Amino acid sequence: MFGIVRPCAHRLTDGLKTEWMAHLCGLCLALRADHGQFARMVTNYDGLIVSVLTEAQAERAPDARRTAGPCPLRAMRTAPVARGEGARLAAAVSLVLASAKVRDHVADRDGLLARRPVAAAARKVAAGWDRAGARTGAELGFDTAVLLDAVDRQSGIEALAGPGTSVLTVTEPTETATAAAFAHTAVLAGRPENMAPLAEVGRLFGRLAHLLDAVEDRAADAAAGAWNPLTGTGTSLTEARRFADDAIHGMRLALRDVRFVDDKLVHVLLAHETAAAVNRVFGTTTCSHQAQSGNPYGGSGNPYGAGQQGGGDPSGGGQPGGFGASGSGNPFGAGGAGRSGGAGGSGGGSGPSAPDPQQPKPRGFLAGCAAFTWVCCSCQMCCADTYEGPWSRKRRKGCRDHCDCPDCGCDC
Repeated sequence: MFGIVRPCAHRLTDGLKTEWMAHLCGLCLALRADHGQFARMVTNYDGLIVSVLTEAQAERAPDARRTAGPCPLRAMRTAPVARGEGARLAAAVSLVLASAKVRDHVADRDGLLARRPVAAAARKVAAGWDRAGARTGAELGFDTAVLLDAVDRQSGIEALAGPGTSVLTVTEPTETATAAAFAHTAVLAGRPENMAPLAEVGRLFGRLAHLLDAVEDRAADAAAGAWNPLTGTGTSLTEARRFADDAIHGMRLALRDVRFVDDKLVHVLLAHETAAAVNRVFGTTTCSHQAQSGNPYGGSGNPYGAGQQGGGDPSGGGQPGGFGASGSGNPFGAGGAGRSGGAGGSGGGSGPSAPDPQQPKPRGFLAGCAAFTWVCCSCQMCCADTYEGPWSRKRRKGCRDHCDCPDCGCDC
């Protein structure tokens, strides 16, 4: 699970929280229905915005929701989930751009992908996702070639960029890809007059996502010797912040020109949650209740009010790097995203800490790979409060365990 738009229940009413979860689960189930269980691992927060935009522009059809069966991540409860062309388009876009992310990790030889057999398997999976996304896109009248073209151009643009190059030159392919996806939601909703303003919203959203991804990855890229849009073009954090704030302001203005039937969730996600993402990435705000709950859904960590819990890892350790690991990247960015977090460290003090007698024995490589597959396919990394690390067997925080909000008031 990844993306820049990570709503917190502290900012969402119960109704909007239910709607957001309906689109998130709808994207996950659309991936499973059209492309199989393994495809569910590309479910992401930003991709569901495509589904939200499609539904917000038209009168809701009677079959726009269906009741999904019990899911372990909902404490074995049923729930209403979004269905229809919006969810399928979100699934197609997520697949194609996730495949690009996998190829980027292969090129960077990240983690396990430095091993040739694993890299070969990852390339095969990415190619399959490309074909599957293109097939679904064609059924919806959306040509995913525009996404693949943007991804292919990214590496060439980065190779030519240097100090003095505008960072907006580097973000252009990402902007083009998101503009195309957002504009097509108007086609699906039967609102062709919305295509132009939604393309502008998508362009600015892509710019913002790429910039925030670059800011988050700057230190890791420097340590790994990898190319970073900010470092490579000599863009300061102050200038990056200015571009990010301008993008949010532009999105708010463009959204005013879109004819919506119900824009409440769209407004919260694109006008407010984007601003919260900027504050989080640039470290300009802290959450007023993070110390109490530690997750975006309150004390239980479950969006439906109940569910299994586990002790979070206070060190904030991440999953092993490599194929399938998704850090703070975004589905529309072409590079740099998805690096894993570090393994949890011990607290202060000198000298090694004593082994924990309650800590299970770590798994071997093959057993860990099997456990990793299970954790991914069961969506524990993306939706559970905590999960057991496939190799280390330590408790890890799920990717939804993010909370960054102050009390939010509407100012737009």
